[in-house]
Amino acid sequence: MRRLLTPARRQLAHQFFRFGVVGAFGFLWDAGTVYSLKGVIGLTAAALLAYFVAATANWLMNRFWTFRGVGSAGSMIRQWGTFLVANSLGFTLNRGTVLILIHVVPLCNAHPVLALFGGTGASMFSNFTMSRRLVFR
Repeated sequence: MRRLLTPARRQLAHQFFRFGVVGAFGFLWDAGTVYSLKGVIGLTAAALLAYFVAATANWLMNRFWTFRGVGSAGSMIRQWGTFLVANSLGFTLNRGTVLILIHVVPLCNAHPVLALFGGTGASMFSNFTMSRRLVFR
């Protein structure tokens, strides 16, 4: 049991927990943006734009809370860009899931929050791994 609770594993678990909390707030930004814009620009465009709104909010919260002081030297703009590029697999998994669900499952089209929840689940582990290994190191 002691071997399972090494300092490195405790830090990883702590970071993953915080990443999940940040992700929950990001989900709210995502859903809020989709619901605010879908009547103006359509559901597909709102879902695509909302990803970048939520990703930016998540990057900020992860920079200042989840990974505070880790990899935060240098340009914030450069780190934000690195975050977006590093999480491009997460973008593909997330928005791919969202777009498939809203265009194939009528319930998800009527209630996009369900598709957004599926997209969040599809990308969470990829985004955490890439953020930890490439952005906040």
